[in-house]
Amino acid sequence: MTPRGRHRGRRPRGDVRAAILVLLDEEARNGYRIMQEIEERSAGSWRPSPGSVYPVLSQLEDEGLVHVDETGERKVMALTDEGREYVAERRDSLGTPWDTPAAGVSDEMVELRTLIWQVGAAVRQVVTSGTDEQHKQARDVLADTRRALYRILAGDEPGKS
Repeated sequence: MTPRGRHRGRRPRGDVRAAILVLLDEEARNGYRIMQEIEERSAGSWRPSPGSVYPVLSQLEDEGLVHVDETGERKVMALTDEGREYVAERRDSLGTPWDTPAAGVSDEMVELRTLIWQVGAAVRQVVTSGTDEQHKQARDVLADTRRALYRILAGDEPGKS
């Protein structure tokens, strides 16, 4: 029996703690940027949720490895001196945690994910800046695209409805 539901076919995830430490060793970041950077470096295969990133950041702060700078609108996390020392001593074992989830992702899949992100950005631009007529045109394009994608899965030939 094939597993069903949201978790079917999920790829293994990397080590959130290691990823955060390695990224913060490069530069200070906020939690959102940490999640984005992991997603980018794993070729879109792994985007840890806020529920997995923020508790680890809190733990690292409790351990004295990370401090929070609350200047400005966002909290920015950075390694403490102790945190930099911790990472330096364990650099080899921390590795590049995003490589495991990205392993086996084909160039075609990376390209497809990139196109999906680009389409999403274009849709957001139309929604925020477009006229009512442009909104209608965008809805039509997206509806046609959705139907075309389902035709691909159904094995229908292009151009036939």
